[in-house]
Amino acid sequence: MPAWPEHVFWWHVYSLGFVGAPIRDDVDPDAEPAHRLDRFEPWLDHVIELGLNGLLLGPVFASETHGYDTVDHFRIDPRLGDDEDFDRLVSAARERGIRILLDGVFNHVGRGHPAFRAFADGGDDPGLFRARRVDGRVEADVFEGHDALVALDHSSEAVADLVVEVMCHWLERGIDGWRLDAAYAVPPEFWSRVLPRVRERFPEVWVVGEVIHGDAAEIVRASSMDALTQYELWQGIWHGISDRNLFELSHAIERHDELLATFVPQTFVGNHDVTRIASAVGPDLVPHALAVLFTVAGTPSVYAGDEFGWTGVKEQRLGGDDAVRPEFPADPGEVDAEVRILRAHQALIALRRRKPWLWRAHTDVIEVTNTAVALRTAVGDDAVVVALNIGDEPVTLPVADGRTVVAGEGTPADGRLELGPRGWAVLEA
Repeated sequence: MPAWPEHVFWWHVYSLGFVGAPIRDDVDPDAEPAHRLDRFEPWLDHVIELGLNGLLLGPVFASETHGYDTVDHFRIDPRLGDDEDFDRLVSAARERGIRILLDGVFNHVGRGHPAFRAFADGGDDPGLFRARRVDGRVEADVFEGHDALVALDHSSEAVADLVVEVMCHWLERGIDGWRLDAAYAVPPEFWSRVLPRVRERFPEVWVVGEVIHGDAAEIVRASSMDALTQYELWQGIWHGISDRNLFELSHAIERHDELLATFVPQTFVGNHDVTRIASAVGPDLVPHALAVLFTVAGTPSVYAGDEFGWTGVKEQRLGGDDAVRPEFPADPGEVDAEVRILRAHQALIALRRRKPWLWRAHTDVIEVTNTAVALRTAVGDDAVVVALNIGDEPVTLPVADGRTVVAGEGTPADGRLELGPRGWAVLEA
């Protein structure tokens, strides 16, 4: 694994929503480019001002609707722009020291993919899809019941060759790594055939798989992916806070630590597929979630808009993602931010940047109740202590060797810290 991911914190953006592109209506994958990618550039300085230095872009390749129904892996979606627009974005990011991660949708394609369309119209089987011709028509396996998403055949060498070619093409164009969408639905052995071939040409590539369930350590060992998305920790954070059951958070942290012997997970409290953290736990408790995110091990990401305290609930219906995938204004200065939440992001990211050892450090639970917890993460003599109160009554928590409050509020005395209702603090040793 390359060394640079230890020092990169990502700003995760759902690209099509960010630029205000149409998602379901008036979408033509062969339309003239709309040149919307340029809307990212004014936001790159915002990324730096937050303390982040990575841009994790949701799907950017030509597709039929939401970006995950790809029809051409080698072409920028015309709703976003063209190759020149993408090159300008890469160059602008490079000038600021910002790394770029692309969303690779390699489990399935849209029904409009030319190879599938040709097969469905009576052409030869291209050996790319889990599909067969029955009584003169093509029947295809699909992804999780979504008829528009045709599953690729990961036992096929043609699919392995295609994915290697796509990954290397965009790495040559200047990106730094890949988020593998729906990696949990792809046999790990497929990635073990693909990724070594990619690393032969690009040894510094970083690859993180979207894995929602399963034996994470074994998936990494079998696949050769560098990291996986840490959904168990995400769930422990927001459920622990919203359900007033910090024992669930404590358990999730312990499970999280066990993974570090094998890999360092990609951590988050928000992304394009889940209810925003401010809606999940309430705006008052967003800093509590952030305090955990930025003080436990992992490669953290901020879902764009969460730093402003934006709300949005994901719903299980057509268009149910729209609320968490909104259009952004042309300039960050136009946003009416929740200042308390924005400052919490900045303070905690700054702390994380000062202490790069947090990337793989273990966290101990000092004390936990349903509504209060004290955590200590340390290497040698350097330590970070988190004290959280999600209840409506004051509490006093042990803070071990935490001496200086660097985020939140409170003054430690005799190894303890009093927190008011819904109070929080992060301390340095």
